[in-house]
Amino acid sequence: MTTIKEIKELLATVKELDNPLFLELEKDPRSGVQKEISKRKKAIQAELDEDLRLETMLSYEKELYKQGLTLIAGVDEVGRGPLAGPVVAAAVILPKNCKIRGLNDSKKIPKKKHLEIYHAVQDQALAIGIGIMDNQVIDQVNIYEATKLAMKEAISQVSPKPEHLLIDAMKLELPISQTSIIKGDANSLSIAAASIVAKVTRDNIMKDYDNQYPGYDFTANAGYGTAKHLDGLKKLGVTPIHRISFEPVKSLVAEEKESLS
Repeated sequence: MTTIKEIKELLATVKELDNPLFLELEKDPRSGVQKEISKRKKAIQAELDEDLRLETMLSYEKELYKQGLTLIAGVDEVGRGPLAGPVVAAAVILPKNCKIRGLNDSKKIPKKKHLEIYHAVQDQALAIGIGIMDNQVIDQVNIYEATKLAMKEAISQVSPKPEHLLIDAMKLELPISQTSIIKGDANSLSIAAASIVAKVTRDNIMKDYDNQYPGYDFTANAGYGTAKHLDGLKKLGVTPIHRISFEPVKSLVAEEKESLS
């Protein structure tokens, strides 16, 4: 009689839910066999669901493929809201019909999966560009304009030059045709790819800053205004990477100036 281990190995080769092997094995009275059948069917269904999700997220790209465009760059940013650190943008061109399992809006990807999917994007992308605008630029021109500058910088690094841009909720003054998509990182795979590249890049920058400026918990909070970060600000004061145009940093800087005058 075929062992359950052998059946498990055999089921691993099955890719379709209507495979006749399932009907054959369902006659096996062993509960271990039935368990393996159920497990494999669930895994196949999960694969089909993931493929459908990725197919849906390629809808904008597919419309552009029909127009003969293939060099489509997804553009996204990370870091508009933090009190410290830069805003980081990425532009990514994926190959035509490229599907990367698990790729989604970076906010929806479990933290432990970030690096794995980031590396998958790095491996498969045709081109990647990164733009970084530090806190000084943000304070000079405001966060919205700094985001635009970071995106333009990222796009300028992309080679070959994109034929079209898919951008998360933004229009850029550039001589390249573009589509602005609300919640783009959840609706376009190209933008989702840019989202994870920007996220991992910025997280790494903030980890380095955590070593440079300990006491603010930058590795954990990436510069956002968490309780530990705000506590660090009160106890240790404002660092050179804090955005002085953002509250409560702005008020703290004003208080420091007042106490010195």
